Amino acid sequence: MKRPMSIAYASIAVVSMLAAAGCATGQGGKDAEESPNSENCAVQEHAMGLRWQQQSAEAQALQSQTYRLAGERLAEKVKQAKSENLAIVTDLDETAIDNTELLARDMTACHDYSVWDTWGHWELEGSPSAIPGAAEFFHKADKMGVSIYYLSDRTEENLDATIASLKGLDFPQVSKDHVMLLGPSKEERRTKIQREHEIVMQLGDTLHDFAGDYASADLDQQRQLVEKDAEHFGGDWFILPNPTYGSWEDAELDEWDAELEVNKSS
Repeated sequence: MKRPMSIAYASIAVVSMLAAAGCATGQGGKDAEESPNSENCAVQEHAMGLRWQQQSAEAQALQSQTYRLAGERLAEKVKQAKSENLAIVTDLDETAIDNTELLARDMTACHDYSVWDTWGHWELEGSPSAIPGAAEFFHKADKMGVSIYYLSDRTEENLDATIASLKGLDFPQVSKDHVMLLGPSKEERRTKIQREHEIVMQLGDTLHDFAGDYASADLDQQRQLVEKDAEHFGGDWFILPNPTYGSWEDAELDEWDAELEVNKSS
């Protein structure tokens, strides 16, 4: 998911140093007053999520597992389908491609990447990597004769660059007809696809990648909708993990109300 609205990895030592210094220096040695959000470097709150997404073997395993299960489920759906015009709809960012190098660079420079003002440069010149299992899954779908539509809120003006990135990662069916970027809402783009295809599977890293109701819902409403849509998940909807940005970013945590007790070593 990459949304146009607000809602290389830094090591522990670097993050700690920047936090202690209040981000006194930023990217390229710039003074603090020249770096966005440098007063307290609040964006460093994302460090653990970014580290997990980019570096953990658990993330790799979960991503590969999701795409393997999606492939098995797709084979079943193709056998059961009555229509010949079947389609998959997939998000790109943090679903099919990994942009964490950009996010880590921005965080290290104390810049809030979720305001999306550095993404244009990344779309044009960055080198995203494929999420583990993604390319293999899409090639499997392609061999089954299933149409693949890449729905992303990347900018339309950088369409050619995004297409080049996807081709460089050996994704199939990459063309201007199949890469549908920001303009109409994702719900409108899905509706357009449904005029000629039966959508048998959707993949994303955020809930509004699957249905328009999630886009305007608050967190409580999203949880209720997830309960209502429970049968979709793992059936025709497959969600990928993304602890780096999302509508949950400013949610308050539930805390145990017991007094803190620390075990002292003997």
